[in-house]
Amino acid sequence: MKPRFLWAAGLLLTGSLPAAASAACSVNVVLASDHVDPDVFIWDTRDHLVKFEEGHWGTSREVSERTILAKPGTRGVTDSCPPFPRDDYARHQGVVHVKVTSGEFRGHWGWVLTSDFHVEAKVVNGPNH
Repeated sequence: MKPRFLWAAGLLLTGSLPAAASAACSVNVVLASDHVDPDVFIWDTRDHLVKFEEGHWGTSREVSERTILAKPGTRGVTDSCPPFPRDDYARHQGVVHVKVTSGEFRGHWGWVLTSDFHVEAKVVNGPNH
């Protein structure tokens, strides 16, 4: 089979583009949750973040093993562009893949809620800064 056919078949089966093809642009973001607790959990997987938001998690130790805790003001870059899709399972918020670009976790990739950052500026060079 031809590679293009396999790629198209994969697109039809999964309903989404491969990561390299879908990351046409990205945005710079600044992480900060609410004013009461501004630190931001950056999760290892999208599924763990969604389960946590649904209220399904075990112990605090399990959460700490699956997350890093970023200080407010930590900068990052997304691998997608707004408008970020809302997730029916994460309190109808967006769940976005972010690369940390400042602070002690610089270079780390993880998953955050759209409510835990604000967009700083559009990036034209792509997400791999």
